[in-house]
Amino acid sequence: MDALRLRGDELADATVRTLFERGEVGKFNTLMRWFNQSGQPLPDGLPEVAREYLEATAHPPAWVDWAEMERARLFFIDNNVHISTALSFASMPACYMLPHVARLLSATHGLSYPSKRMAETGQFTVYLMRPDAFESGSRFVPAAQKVRLLHASIRHHLREKGLWDEAALGVPICQEDMIGGQMMFSIQVLDALHRLGIHMTQEGADAYYYAWRVVGAMLGVDIEAGPADLAAARDFSDLYMTRHMGPSAEGTLLTRQLIDLYEEVVPGTLFDPVVPAVIRYLIGDTAADWLEVPRSSFDAAVKLSPALLGVLESIEDASPLGAWALDHLGKLTTVFELSSLTRGRVMQYAIPEHLKDEYGVRSPKPRTGRWTPPPPSDLLAR
Repeated sequence: MDALRLRGDELADATVRTLFERGEVGKFNTLMRWFNQSGQPLPDGLPEVAREYLEATAHPPAWVDWAEMERARLFFIDNNVHISTALSFASMPACYMLPHVARLLSATHGLSYPSKRMAETGQFTVYLMRPDAFESGSRFVPAAQKVRLLHASIRHHLREKGLWDEAALGVPICQEDMIGGQMMFSIQVLDALHRLGIHMTQEGADAYYYAWRVVGAMLGVDIEAGPADLAAARDFSDLYMTRHMGPSAEGTLLTRQLIDLYEEVVPGTLFDPVVPAVIRYLIGDTAADWLEVPRSSFDAAVKLSPALLGVLESIEDASPLGAWALDHLGKLTTVFELSSLTRGRVMQYAIPEHLKDEYGVRSPKPRTGRWTPPPPSDLLAR
C-alpha cells in the first residue's frame, strides 16, 4: 500500500499539466460543457492534448464482461433507494473519517456547499446504471473522462502551490486513495445494505462490486493493483481504513454540512433527527463520535430498521406485484432525492482553475441465498 501512495494517474496528470502550461484550461472547460454524450464529435478548437486524452479513454476496458455488468444493473434497479441511502449516510461519512481525504474534498468543493458533491456523485451513479451506459449517446463515459481530469487537476493545484505534504502523505489522490474510494462505493455500500437488512444474493453482490471495478479502471485505477473480488476487497478496505481513519476538523464540518443538507431534503422538521441517527447506525458510535454526529431521539428506533426493511424485502421476494411496487417506489424516491440535490441542473465535471479559499488555496432476479459480508480481514491481526 505504501508504494501505491507514490503513484497518481500518469495519463490524466500529463494532460492536465499540459493544459495549465499552455493556458488552455478555460478554453477546454468552455468547449467541454457541450460534450456530454458518447459518440458525439469532439468540439472544434479543442486543445490537441485534450483531444488525444479523450480519444484514448473513449471506450471501456476490453476485458469487461457485459453479462456481469447487466447483472450489476439489475442489482442496482432492485436496490436503488437502498444504495442511495448507503452512499449518502455511510460512504460519504466514511470519506470524512479520513483526514487527508476530508481536506481534499473541502479544497475542491468548499465547506459550505456539500450538495454539489452529493449531486455529482448521485448523477454519476445514475449514468453508470442506465442500460445504455456504455453505448453511443450515453452520458456515463464523458462523465468518467471529466472526473478523471478533475482528480488530476486537484493533484496539480496542490503540488503547484506546495500545499500538500507529499513526503508524509504521498501523492494527492494517489492510487491507494483511488482504490480506497472504489471500496467506499462498492464493498462499504454492500456492508451498509447488509446492516440495513437488505436481502442480496451472492451473485448480485459480486456483480455490483465488478461494476465498480470497471469504473475504477475508467477513472485511472491500476486494475492490477486493485482487489479482484469481494474477499480481496474486504482485506483492502479494512487495511485502508485502519491505516488512515481518525477525527479531523474538516471531517466534522463536512459531516455537519451533510446532515444539514439532508435535513433540508426531508420534508418538514419532525423527521430531521432521523438523518444523524441513520449515519450513526451505519458507521458505528466510534466513527460517529469522531465526526461529532449528534445523538438523536431516533437512535434507538433506527436500530429497528433492519426488521422493518426485512419484512418489506420478504414481501418483495414472495410477490412479483410487491416487488414491482417497491422497485417503483424506490425509483421515485431516488429521483426525488437526486432532483432535490441537482435542482434540475446537469452537473458539470469541469477542471477547477483554482481551489477554494477556505484552506488558503489561492488558486430483477429471484433472490435465493443471501450475501453476507466477508469477515474482517485476517491481515489486521498480523
